Amino acid sequence: MQNPQPSQFDEVDQLMRNAELRDELERYVDESITRVNVRQLTLAAENDFLASMLDWEQAPILPIYRWFDPELRAPRPEMLNDASLESILWDVIRKLHQKRIVLDFTDHLSDRDLYCLIYRDILPAREKKLDHMNHYLHWDCTGPSGDPDVWLRFYASDEEREEWADSYGQSLPEREVPPYPRILPQEMGQG
Repeated sequence: MQNPQPSQFDEVDQLMRNAELRDELERYVDESITRVNVRQLTLAAENDFLASMLDWEQAPILPIYRWFDPELRAPRPEMLNDASLESILWDVIRKLHQKRIVLDFTDHLSDRDLYCLIYRDILPAREKKLDHMNHYLHWDCTGPSGDPDVWLRFYASDEEREEWADSYGQSLPEREVPPYPRILPQEMGQG
């Protein structure tokens, strides 16, 4: 009698894991699972996809400041002078990145404005806390609902500006250089 090859054991393990994941996901099934053509995925990739779906479904929704132990309680902005604000801002930015929260489009904001945005909008925001290592939460710092005027003035490429003007039939704001360039931590594997 032949012993199965290691790849056969791996395939059996993958099939068993697939069945477990599908059983666990059964109560959450909606159209999102049927939209993915799993026939185009390897079994391992399908299992990764199913595991990420299960993580999403089971993740708690918490204010971001509660993602930390101890909770990340930043001082009120009006209590800080400019020197202490800068130091605390960068400490908070590093801590957010450790929880895979990336701040996008910040160069139009002064340090104080960015800190106020983090204090007022980001830390109390209720978001799904995913512990999956491949998941990053990108926070658009252009304002409530992503202010197109800020994005168009400071961040959009020429092509994106033209597409926006064509789509919405509105004139474009003048392009400006962001006044507060900074290099923030990014998603691993990106510039």
